[in-house]
Amino acid sequence: MKSIELQMLQTLYEEDFCAWVEQTAELLQLHHWDTLDLEHLIEEVVDLGKSQQRALQSALRLVLSHLLKWKYQPEHRSQSWQVTITRERLNIDELLQESPSLRRFLNDAKWINTSYQRARREAMVETSLSEDNFAIACLFSVDEILDLDFYPNADE
Repeated sequence: MKSIELQMLQTLYEEDFCAWVEQTAELLQLHHWDTLDLEHLIEEVVDLGKSQQRALQSALRLVLSHLLKWKYQPEHRSQSWQVTITRERLNIDELLQESPSLRRFLNDAKWINTSYQRARREAMVETSLSEDNFAIACLFSVDEILDLDFYPNADE
């Protein structure tokens, strides 16, 4: 039978997530293991890892879509594109500094391809160019994607 404290914590999770987090942190600090809402706590810990992966994928997609626009629309190159590419490269670097295990995703060709296909679609919509204009496979190595000084030429 669940304790009243545990039932209250589970209800709190549904009604006020922030309060649930604060209460859970306090219970952890006090080592009140029997009172923890383990089901939701495990769910949230798993989601933290997924959140980091989504942040990496989002930054990667932005870098790739802007590199594609840079390559395929040289006449529209702008400082704004450069700022976005640099900012997202720095965001990727920060994520990798905080969680080096995320690098495994950058070494996964399938994962990179999924990000590239999303970036490719985004670039097609933003540029109004047909999909025939864009390479089907990712044109850039991981080193190029992360290199703060790399910008592709239109003729490469």
